[in-house]
Amino acid sequence: MMDPMPTSYAIANLRDVDLCEDIVEYLERIQGTLDPFGGRFAVHVPKLEVREGQWPGTLVIIRFPSIEDARAWYDSPAYQEILPLRTRNSDGVTLLVDGVPEGYRAASYAAKLVDTSSARASGTPGR
Repeated sequence: MMDPMPTSYAIANLRDVDLCEDIVEYLERIQGTLDPFGGRFAVHVPKLEVREGQWPGTLVIIRFPSIEDARAWYDSPAYQEILPLRTRNSDGVTLLVDGVPEGYRAASYAAKLVDTSSARASGTPGR
């Protein structure tokens, strides 16, 4: 049985946000741009508990059914229309990423790394 498609995410690390009228308008309008693509906020302006290193700014995570939906939302005319309201009033980085499928285990990834490393050492192609 195949694993279901992983959820995908739009992740933003926003810094130096000017909480002005443009940001308020952006916040009022963003859900309307997300709805057609199944986008839902998973994390929005949380109180962060930093355990290692330093984290500048705030974190926003929006969940999508697929990476295609995340791309379609970001590139949509509706979102592109409101995007300058945020980018003119904050610094930051935005990423679109695939999540892992149900049942994913980090040990499986470690096994692939070991297989690849062993294959390189022996001169045979990895799996």
